[in-house]
Amino acid sequence: MKKRISLVTFCLILLALTSEAQYFPGRIRPPRYRRSYPRQVQPRQQLPKFQPTVNLSIGYGFPNLDKNELAQFYNAYQGTSAQKGPITGAFDYQFSRYMSIGVMGTYGKVTAPYYDYSSSSATPSFTGSLENWSVMLNMVNYIPTYNNHVNPYFRTAIGINNWKQNYLDETGAKAAIVDDPSQFAYQASLGARFNLSKQAGFYLEVGYGKYILNGGLTLRF
Repeated sequence: MKKRISLVTFCLILLALTSEAQYFPGRIRPPRYRRSYPRQVQPRQQLPKFQPTVNLSIGYGFPNLDKNELAQFYNAYQGTSAQKGPITGAFDYQFSRYMSIGVMGTYGKVTAPYYDYSSSSATPSFTGSLENWSVMLNMVNYIPTYNNHVNPYFRTAIGINNWKQNYLDETGAKAAIVDDPSQFAYQASLGARFNLSKQAGFYLEVGYGKYILNGGLTLRF
C-alpha cells in the first residue's frame, strides 16, 4: 500500500514538474510610446492689404424697365416696345474694404406703337416715346474674399428721374398729353467685379429698378 501511495505521489510530482517546464511566461514589454512631434498650426490667411481707390464703371443694362412707365389708354392698346439701354455709369470712392459711396447715372429710351381698339388697321394710331435720365446716390457694400480676382457686392442706389415723353400721331401732332411718371429712381443689385489687373476689369449684376441685368467695364485709380 505504501508503495502504491509513494508511486502515485512520485507520478504527481513528476507531472507537475513537466507542466511547469512546458510553461513559458511571455515577457512583459514596457508600453510603447509614440514619438510626439509638435503640431503644426496653419497660419490664418490674411486678407490683402487694403488701399482706398476711386472706381469708375460704364455698362449697359437689359431690359430697360422704363417701358413699364409708358402710359395706358382705355381706347388704344400698346404694341411691342423697342428700347435703348439703359446706359449706366457710376463714379464712387471706396474708402474701406467693405463699402464705397458715389454717384450713379443712367440714360435710356423706350418707344411703343398704340393701336385703336375699334380699328383693324396694321398702322398704329400714334406712337409713344419715353426718354429718361436719372441721377442716383450709389452705395456699394463689398463682401471680402481671399481671392483678389473676384469681388462680390451689393449695390443700392436712390435718386431722381428726369423724363421726356411724347405721344405723336403719324402727322407729328400730339395724340395725348399725360403726366410724367414717378420722379423717384432706384436700383438694387447683386453683382461681382472681376479684376483682370489692379486697375481694370469687368462686372456683372442682377437686380431690379432701372434694369434686371447689367454688365460693363470697371476702372480703379
